[in-house]
Amino acid sequence: MKTVTWMSHSPEETFALGCKLGAVLKEGTVLFLTGELGSGKTAFVQGLARGLGVPETYYVTSPTYTLVNEYPGRLTLYHMDLYRIADESEIFDLGLEEMIEGGGTVVVEWPERLPAGFVEPSLRLNIKVLPDDSRNFILTISDVDLDFQI
Repeated sequence: MKTVTWMSHSPEETFALGCKLGAVLKEGTVLFLTGELGSGKTAFVQGLARGLGVPETYYVTSPTYTLVNEYPGRLTLYHMDLYRIADESEIFDLGLEEMIEGGGTVVVEWPERLPAGFVEPSLRLNIKVLPDDSRNFILTISDVDLDFQI
């Protein structure tokens, strides 16, 4: 297990960091993304999408109301937000296992709503908002060979 930490002082820096990570991701990656509302999760995923080769003609948005957004790229990006899931059983209808087996990259916001042991992430990213409004990113790399440095 490896941990990488970095700081962001603007949405543009957050986007750029996402782009760098997206450029090195491999097929089947599952990323658990946590952070309070307004911490920069969407800006990060927008950069991640560009790093994965999602064309700029696709507007990358939060899937809060759609639950899952799908974007084509070098690897298909599935961006999932489980905030509005009321019952654990709804998760099985989303097709998470199929997304992972399909070789794309899956980003899961609010992963604590997943049933225990349902899926293990390759990466965990926690975004913390600091008092000066900068962001502290803590990336834990668990089971993938990922050469990612800032």
